[in-house]
Amino acid sequence: MKKQILAGLLAASSFCFTLSPVQAFPAIFPNTGYSWVGDTMPFFDGEEFRIFYLEDLRDGDIGFHPWSLLTTKDFTDYQHDSKVIPYDTSNEFAKDSALGTGSVVKGKDGLYHAFYTGFNWRSMPKETIMHAVSRDLVSWQKVPEDSFHGSKPYIYDDTFRDPNVFYNEECGEYWMLITTRSKKARGVIARYTSKDLKHWEDKGIFFENDMGSDANMECPTLLKYGKYWYLTFSDQWPSRVVHYRVATDSMGPFVKPERDYFDASGFYAGKLAQDKESLYLVGWTPTKAGGKDKSPTDWAGNLVAHQLKQRADGTLYPVPVEKMTGRMQKPVALTPILESGGVQSDSSSYHFDAQGYADVVMPKLEGIRKITGHFKMTGQQGQFGLMFNVGPNQTGSLNLVFDPAKQQVAFYNTDTSRVHAAKPELAVPVSLRPDGSYDFTLLVDGTVAVLYINDQMALSTRMYGLPDHPWGLFSSGGEVSLTNLQCSALSGGAAENH
Repeated sequence: MKKQILAGLLAASSFCFTLSPVQAFPAIFPNTGYSWVGDTMPFFDGEEFRIFYLEDLRDGDIGFHPWSLLTTKDFTDYQHDSKVIPYDTSNEFAKDSALGTGSVVKGKDGLYHAFYTGFNWRSMPKETIMHAVSRDLVSWQKVPEDSFHGSKPYIYDDTFRDPNVFYNEECGEYWMLITTRSKKARGVIARYTSKDLKHWEDKGIFFENDMGSDANMECPTLLKYGKYWYLTFSDQWPSRVVHYRVATDSMGPFVKPERDYFDASGFYAGKLAQDKESLYLVGWTPTKAGGKDKSPTDWAGNLVAHQLKQRADGTLYPVPVEKMTGRMQKPVALTPILESGGVQSDSSSYHFDAQGYADVVMPKLEGIRKITGHFKMTGQQGQFGLMFNVGPNQTGSLNLVFDPAKQQVAFYNTDTSRVHAAKPELAVPVSLRPDGSYDFTLLVDGTVAVLYINDQMALSTRMYGLPDHPWGLFSSGGEVSLTNLQCSALSGGAAENH
């Protein structure tokens, strides 16, 4: 009977109207050009990734954050469908006058089911779990009678959102994880179960905040990859990074790894997804107010995806998406335009002595680029890095800095000459041993740059001063050898015509 009812809904004339898909466009960190990517909800349909997201239009409408859709096979060519699930403008008290994060699952009935957060600040409670169905992942029909609010004790502070739904093969039922709060005024993840994706039963608190704060744990995901189960969530405060926990059973217990995150706060709301072979974490990097480097960050920006690799002990680490870097094979010459200080160069190799400040300035960066290199630092003195928006003084206003004394890689939104005394805007811990050898990959698309360091961490950044300006290498008081520095661009597919 349920299948007949849903089939009738899908045949009804009240389907959401959507824009026709545009031609595929090349990007590694996409947005539409007129709107911004908020929380992502990646779904692999067996052939390609359908990355649903909260589209931030910043248009002043009374409603906000419709679900829109980016589709890709390789994280380099995308097509866009806008407002596949719209917010409700029929009345000011509509439960979903704004949409929030959720997830998509294919049901045993053959239909696709989206579970999402409906939000209305005029309502009590403000947040509602809502349901929509589809046959093609583009046209969706809402099923308002399936909506539900939090049961006790999940009504504290009107936090009941971000439903993550999947079929748990080991338990023979659908699970829904929900970001909420307990009566102890503490962030928790609740678990609900269902046999039919229509009737849900509260199974209690699944996971409690173990970070020493009372923060909400937003946008949870839970999936099995290999023999391990992975739970991810983003702490709403104070760090605003994506954390993960590991277990050998879907019910836990979940263990906190020594390094339990992948990136700094320039990457938020990342959710796990997997295709037939690989594991990914898809989130967003924020814009900044007024498009200025010194301004505070906004909510929403560009989509950023990391590929996650698994160690033997079950811990994970981020790397550039292999399908993406496999497309970035077109060589781009790197010919220095200026060198100063104690630096010796030979083709794609550079050696900086430890005598003060030295730099190499490269021509401006244009388009989508991949920069790779291998470096070795002697001792733990000084700093070495990549500088951007380089001016006439041969220093940059934006810097990615390797710091062996602090055992970190950091982003400094200040002049290169003042980095040694400044506080970084973003930083991640990285093991930088004396005389150790390290590889790095920097991916650049417009004003977004993501650095990957030696199979350890990623660092996602927003740099408005990066495009169309010189960039370079620098060392301040450290002896560094940099070899095999290379730059490449996208090739093949839509990129050839861009």
